[in-house]
Amino acid sequence: MSDVKIVLNRSGVKELLRSPEMQQICKDHAYAAKSRLGPGYEVTYMVGKNRANARIEAKTLKARMQNLRNNELLKALK
Repeated sequence: MSDVKIVLNRSGVKELLRSPEMQQICKDHAYAAKSRLGPGYEVTYMVGKNRANARIEAKTLKARMQNLRNNELLKALK
């Protein structure tokens, strides 16, 4: 067996997770999931302390109730 030790460059990984490319990947996934949902959902995105984030939120009452009954957001992410 080989004794291989991998050490990650923490600052490099942090830079990668906050990069514009990673932001675009997050946006693409969020908008793809939103396209599978009905009206009333909104996508927001931001760069946090450690990584890029995207969020889909049920904004209207109808969308919130639909999500509570059928778990629409979780199904849209599959």
